[in-house]
Amino acid sequence: MTAEQVAEPTKTHRAVKSSGRFWATAYTLLLLLTGTNLPTPLYRGYQQDFGFSPLVVTLIFAVYVAALVPSLLIFGPLSDAIGRRKVLAPAVFVAALGSLLFALADSTPWLFAARILQGLAVGAASGALTAALSELEPRGDRRRAALVSTVASVGGLGTGPLVAGILAQYAPAPHVLPFVVEIVLLIPAFITMVTLPTARAATKWKPRRPSIPASVRGVFGTSGTASFLAFTVVGLFLSLVPTYVTKLSGSSNLALGGGAVTLMLGCSCLAQLLAYGKPAHRLQITGLALLAVGLVLLAVAGGLSSLALLLVATVIGGVGQGLAFLGSITEINRFAPADRHADVISSFYVIVYLGVGVPVISVGFLAAVTGLLGAVQLFTAVVAVLCLIDLVVLARGRNKLAEAAVSGA
Repeated sequence: MTAEQVAEPTKTHRAVKSSGRFWATAYTLLLLLTGTNLPTPLYRGYQQDFGFSPLVVTLIFAVYVAALVPSLLIFGPLSDAIGRRKVLAPAVFVAALGSLLFALADSTPWLFAARILQGLAVGAASGALTAALSELEPRGDRRRAALVSTVASVGGLGTGPLVAGILAQYAPAPHVLPFVVEIVLLIPAFITMVTLPTARAATKWKPRRPSIPASVRGVFGTSGTASFLAFTVVGLFLSLVPTYVTKLSGSSNLALGGGAVTLMLGCSCLAQLLAYGKPAHRLQITGLALLAVGLVLLAVAGGLSSLALLLVATVIGGVGQGLAFLGSITEINRFAPADRHADVISSFYVIVYLGVGVPVISVGFLAAVTGLLGAVQLFTAVVAVLCLIDLVVLARGRNKLAEAAVSGA
C-alpha cells in the first residue's frame, strides 16, 4: 500500500470540508487540552487547603490516565463506526462537567472525580479530533493536519498552566475562575461538534482488543516509542516542575511555576511550526537528541540550584519534545488506513498519555523517599539514556532503508 493510497479517504468518512470547520475543530482540541491542564499550577494551593502530600498529586495524575486510556481505546474506534459528532459532542460536555467539579471542589475526592471526567473526555476526543482534522483539511493535506493537531495539543498543554497561574495569582477566586473561563470557552466548541457532519460506517462497531494494522506496525513502534519518551518530559513538567521551579527560585508566585511549563511547551509549538515540511524521520532523531541534552541540563540545574540553567534546559527540552512529537504523529497520520484512522490515532495517543502519566507516578513515589530533587535527577538521567537508545534504533532503521533502496536500484 502506497502513501497516496493510505492518505486517500474512504467514502465512509468523506467529510464536508471548509476552512471554518477545520479551524473550529482545532480550537476544540486546543480547549480540551487547555482545560485538562488548568490544575497544574494550582496543586500547591490544593495541597495547602486540603492537606495532602506530593504523592497524592501523582495519584491524581494516575486516575486521569486510568480513565483516559480505556476511553481512547473504546471511543476512537467507535467514532470510526458511528461518526465523529456522536462521540465528540458528549466528550466536550463531559469536559465541561469536569471543570465544573474543579470549580466546586472543597475536598480531595472532588479533585479525583474531576480528573476522572477530564480523562474520559480527552480520551474520547483525542483520536477522533485528530482524525477529523485530517478529514476536514480543505486541501486533504494530512501533513498540514498533523501539524495543526500537534500544535493545538501541545499549545493546550502549555496554555492551561499559564492561564491558570496568571488568574490564580492576580485575579479573585483562584480555584474557581480558571474553570469558569474554560466552561464558557467550551460552549462554541460544543456547538461546533454538534454541527459536524456524520456518517455511519458499513460495518458495526464491536468491542475488541486493541490492534494495529500490519502495514502500520513498524512505524507505530518507532514513532510510539519516541512520543512516549517526549511526553514523559511533559508529564514531569506538568506535575512536579512547578514545585521544582519554586524551590530553585525561592518564589511562590503561581504564574512563575505555570510559566516554566508554558515556556517548555511554547518552545515545542514554535519548533513544530519552524520544522513543518521537514522529513519526519529526521525530526524524530533530532528531537530525541535535544531531549536528552535538555534532560541532562535539567538534572544539573537542580544540583547547582541554578534557575538560569533550568530555563535553558526547558527551552532545549521543549524544542526536542516538539520535533519528536511532530515527526511521530506525521508518520502515524500518513500511514493510518482511512477506515481505521481514529482507531490507530487513539492507540497512538494511549502511548502518548501513558508517557505523560506512568513515569511521573514513579517519580512521585521516589520523591517520598529521596526528596524531589533526587527523584527528578534520577528520572531525567534514565529518560535521557532511553532517548539515546531510541535515537540509535531510528538511525539504524533509516540506514537499512537507504541500503535497501540502493541495492534495489
